Amino acid sequence: MASIRIAIVGVGNCASALVQGLGFYGRFPAAAGLMHRRIGGYTVDDIEIVSAFDIDRRKVGCKLSDAIFAAPNNTTVFFRKVPGSRVTVQMGPVLDGCPAHMGEFAPRERFEPARRSPVDVARALRRSGAQVLVNYLPVGSQRATEHYARACLQAGVALVNCVPVFIVSDMRWARRFTQRGLPCVGDDIKAQVGATITHRTLVRLLRERGMKLESTYQLNVGGNTDFLNMLARSRLASKKISKTQAVLSESGGTLEPGQIHVGPSDYVPFLKDNKVCFLRLQARGFGGVPMDLELRLSVEDSPNSAGVVVDAIRCCKLGLDRKLAGPLRPVCAYTMKHPPVQMPDHEARLALDAFAQS
Repeated sequence: MASIRIAIVGVGNCASALVQGLGFYGRFPAAAGLMHRRIGGYTVDDIEIVSAFDIDRRKVGCKLSDAIFAAPNNTTVFFRKVPGSRVTVQMGPVLDGCPAHMGEFAPRERFEPARRSPVDVARALRRSGAQVLVNYLPVGSQRATEHYARACLQAGVALVNCVPVFIVSDMRWARRFTQRGLPCVGDDIKAQVGATITHRTLVRLLRERGMKLESTYQLNVGGNTDFLNMLARSRLASKKISKTQAVLSESGGTLEPGQIHVGPSDYVPFLKDNKVCFLRLQARGFGGVPMDLELRLSVEDSPNSAGVVVDAIRCCKLGLDRKLAGPLRPVCAYTMKHPPVQMPDHEARLALDAFAQS
């Protein structure tokens, strides 16, 4: 089967985990860790990177196979012989993809844009032959994400939007992709087993077992540049909406908005790409008797997301093969925190499987 040609925007930890994973499963196809070994006949090994964009001086102009290991990336290195040695990272537009406060920290985290003119993204996508663009821009990059979404529309490229900037779940943008005849999947990637999927599962468990959830919080800390970026609270609005609605959708409408708090809490440098999540759920059961549940979850953040992105990419390619246009709703519901239509995770899994086999 023909390869799935992808472009990557943002060569950070998430891109590093994805690129390493493509090499890893190409070498060890039977290894554990995949939710789907095949989707519509496509394996992870069918994904080929043909283009990459960033703005960091340490990455622009470098081979992708080197850039994914450049500072400030700090995710676990689980596979060194990665693909992408023929792909050079190109300079994208800076716009709002460079948070001003990032320059206030230690040299490793200090960010400076490359002193290069940005490429014409739509033209670069057409020249590379990319079929799907994977967006890994920082949280809060509204203008930059919209720029790449427009480039997809101009170049005829499908979109997998992994960040909490609402494109696929925005009716206006969704209509533009539909009119252009392009599939899209988004918004805000849902990790394989992360804070949000765990929180949703526990909320659903309480509801299905007759418990009344009265309050809950999810507090997250980590040491990657995502958490550093989110110290600027002004960039967090869509992230909090995405994570909060993902949890509220499983509560059955019984939880008051003021009784839920979900969001990143702090940047702890020595944690690196490790994300630590603290959950608490307070509920009442039989006879109105109270129950408290507390949970601590520790995960390597970026590989956790890559395990889902490989499914979203393959489903997006299936959409292209079948000439589908606009949001692929079952795929969005299963792989994203803020899809156009929320679904319980077990129903979304069945819907995605049906989509892959139809």
